[in-house]
Amino acid sequence: MRAAWYEKLGNAQDVLTVGEVDIPEVDPGEVRVKVHASGVNPSDVKQRSGWGGLKMRHPRVIPHNDGSGVIEAVGEGVSPERVGERVWIYEATLSRPFGTAAEYVVVPSENAVFLPNNTEFAEGACLGVPAMTAHYSVFSDGAVTGQTILVTGGAGAVGNYAIQLAKWGGAKVITTVSSSQKAEIAGAVGADYVINYKTEDVADRIKEITGKKGVDRVVEVDFASNLETNLAVLKRNGVIATYASDSNPQPQIPFYSLLYKNITVHYVLVYVMPKASHQAAAEDVTTCLKAGVLHHVIAQRFPLSEIAAAHEAVESGQAIGNVVVIREEGAGSREQGAGSRE
Repeated sequence: MRAAWYEKLGNAQDVLTVGEVDIPEVDPGEVRVKVHASGVNPSDVKQRSGWGGLKMRHPRVIPHNDGSGVIEAVGEGVSPERVGERVWIYEATLSRPFGTAAEYVVVPSENAVFLPNNTEFAEGACLGVPAMTAHYSVFSDGAVTGQTILVTGGAGAVGNYAIQLAKWGGAKVITTVSSSQKAEIAGAVGADYVINYKTEDVADRIKEITGKKGVDRVVEVDFASNLETNLAVLKRNGVIATYASDSNPQPQIPFYSLLYKNITVHYVLVYVMPKASHQAAAEDVTTCLKAGVLHHVIAQRFPLSEIAAAHEAVESGQAIGNVVVIREEGAGSREQGAGSRE
């Protein structure tokens, strides 16, 4: 089968190779998926580059955790009725070396989630890391009905899904962006208020919006950079759910400022979320897909032969939305498998 891989860490153009490898075998409890699209996430490119001291975990790695396609074989213990089912995939490389940047991928059956026919394969490849991170960030402290939630970076992959899931859950959503283009993207998926932090004072604007009451929860893209603002706008007993702190990986914690408001801080890493949280996210995301209420922002699509350019697009930080590597012969389609279900 055709696949991309690397055998050492480094720059994308230097270490990524595209060629032929063996089709993976299916073990008990697993499914083999013919991949139509593969999602490229920041964690994928950080692993490949050796960011922050990350090491090679296997002699050869086919990258990417997220993807989508059609199940074409099942292992012992998996219903044969799943053959032909359209699916979206998460955590393909979490405990194994071979991910979705290939013609075929093998994953545990539960990591291949039914993909409704109203969703393109390219869109399905966007769901794993971003949508599951967003779901846990929004709902890890329970229902959000009637609450006011601040989503920072609302045009980003996680932030965009967080806006939509919070609205689906019954919350009022305020989001921050850095440009008019990003404001349009965040507003298009339902944010009630969009604040350009480059031109507006975020804390003052939130106090104006909420009548000085503040927000109940924050879904945070940069913990260190936005902590001061979050402390100013969070209500007592509020929550910060943060999944990154790239501006400062070792931020100082203002203990008493957090204590005096009894603020809870959740550190959200999708790869170590409880199994029940993965299952809840998969169920709710699929429910939203079926209902047509979850929309996707795909910044760029690349063929597998240009996977290095796809990695560079993610690393540049210029891509607004998700970056997807597609199967050359029409992976953006809504092609149905023989056993696809409405």
